[in-house]
Amino acid sequence: MHIVSAGSPDLDTDAHATQGSLPRPAKLQQAIKDYESGKIDKQALEKLQDEACKDTIERFEKTGSPIISDGEQRASSFATYPVVDTLGGAGLAPCLSPAGQYFAIFDDGHHRQLPKLEKGPFRYNLYVDEFFNRSKVYATKPMKQAVIAPSMLSLLYPLEGEIPGYSREQFHSDLVDECEKDIRKAFAAGAFRVSIDFTEGRLACKQDPRNPWTGRDLLQGFVKLNNRVLDRFSAEERKNIGVHVCPGGDCDSVHSKDVPYEKLLPAMFQLNAGYFLLQLASEENKTEIYKLCAEYMRDDANGVSQYVFIGVVNPLTPEIESPESICSVILEAAKYIPKGRLGTTDDCGFSPFSIDVKPKHGGGPDLAREIAFKKIENRVKGTMMASKKLGV
Repeated sequence: MHIVSAGSPDLDTDAHATQGSLPRPAKLQQAIKDYESGKIDKQALEKLQDEACKDTIERFEKTGSPIISDGEQRASSFATYPVVDTLGGAGLAPCLSPAGQYFAIFDDGHHRQLPKLEKGPFRYNLYVDEFFNRSKVYATKPMKQAVIAPSMLSLLYPLEGEIPGYSREQFHSDLVDECEKDIRKAFAAGAFRVSIDFTEGRLACKQDPRNPWTGRDLLQGFVKLNNRVLDRFSAEERKNIGVHVCPGGDCDSVHSKDVPYEKLLPAMFQLNAGYFLLQLASEENKTEIYKLCAEYMRDDANGVSQYVFIGVVNPLTPEIESPESICSVILEAAKYIPKGRLGTTDDCGFSPFSIDVKPKHGGGPDLAREIAFKKIENRVKGTMMASKKLGV
């Protein structure tokens, strides 16, 4: 599908949006563990990361997708890349300590945890342009870059009380500065689009007694904090700044799929972003969600007309969606969402965390990697089929 989007240099890219991550090869995942245990040095790890990025980009381009990513092969995770080199804690930012807030407890029982902020000022250890600049040399097509939302990193601050000499508001101010800097650096490095990961949006609507921050009605506060970043960019810039939401995806499990989308979408579209990447392939009642999108997406979000990329492939299952089935989904969505503001994407990153054995995929991360590229290839084919049928 060709989405007509003012200011877009290439209409083809408006029909497709990839999520950021792809399964890291088993060899790379082992190298990360070896680096954490001291068996190899950082130079050896980076060599394997470079190899994985090169392979990812070359194979991504072969799928036919007009916009690609490096699969986040160098990132510890979508959420922690600015503050720690590996999930095991190597390279932790000096203002942090290990073992902070659980930010997600998944349906299979495992959890993911953030570090804990101990003192100010808060600063990123790493900005995404460091990844992007090393990867873009392998690419011949436009690349997107994902960044983490300030709302996720706001959970670094203790839930109760304040850090002596460093108020929550001062932390939020520093956090907004750092997130803006991260996005601007990505664009300066050459990113075609920048997507803000906002998986905590749906999770904020969950009532989970195991997780202290859920159940605190934080969603509107998250939206306000994220808009503090978005509103620092012009309308023209925000056409290429998007927001990704989903019920999580790690080890082939989710953390908030039980939360109805109607609790999230009205608030989500209050974000002054130009586009949204919405998990949908794994939803049961897609039609109602299409209707919600049509109702709440804004013609004028502080100068930007919003559009939606709907998820048409599920990264958490090994079953490969056919181009025909993807086409059918798009045609149904186009009955409700204006076809000039509609595109396709993957439900979520295929492996948002660097260590992910992909248990439902049988053959582990290497097989999951093969499946991911095939799913993306079929997404591209199915979108082209729908484009022809819709006459756009």
